[in-house]
Amino acid sequence: MTPAKINIEQLIALCLSGNQSAQLEVYNRYYKAMYNTAFRIVKNSYEAEDIMQDSFLMAFTKLNSLKDTSIFGSWLKRIVINNSIYHYRKNTKNKEVPLDDMLYKVEDHSSGFDSDYEFTNLKAKQVLETLKTLKDNYRIALTLNLIEGYDYEEIGKILNISQANCRTTISRAKESLRQKLMATAEA
Repeated sequence: MTPAKINIEQLIALCLSGNQSAQLEVYNRYYKAMYNTAFRIVKNSYEAEDIMQDSFLMAFTKLNSLKDTSIFGSWLKRIVINNSIYHYRKNTKNKEVPLDDMLYKVEDHSSGFDSDYEFTNLKAKQVLETLKTLKDNYRIALTLNLIEGYDYEEIGKILNISQANCRTTISRAKESLRQKLMATAEA
């Protein structure tokens, strides 16, 4: 059976035995999603790539500590988010300025689709661009909530804030995003 047809539990078992082709298959299955997760937090393509690579290395070296292999994807995403937030805070503390301010990578699939799809795609790009203009704590909280799907309790733990503070931050972030979107729509 080829690694592409093996489920994740079997792949993790192979990885634990040191099978490098299984590790490559796991990497190929998850790297795009993990890169996007890191990129949404750190807003730098090169740094997101480094974080993703470091997170995979960390996951593979600590794989024996994973008790339930069926949750590997969410476990890996948690590692990526924690590493991304650590790097973001480190860069903010050192006041580093990114060399490039890359846009969110949204592929253009507009050819062959109707105008409703193009309109929706344009709106999604506009929302993502506006999301990038929010204060950093608003942007990170909204990304974790709306895009990554974490609840208030999980976000509070990740950001080291109380659940009530998390609710308030997300509420204010949504309102700020709404106001900025309305302002661009009127312009």
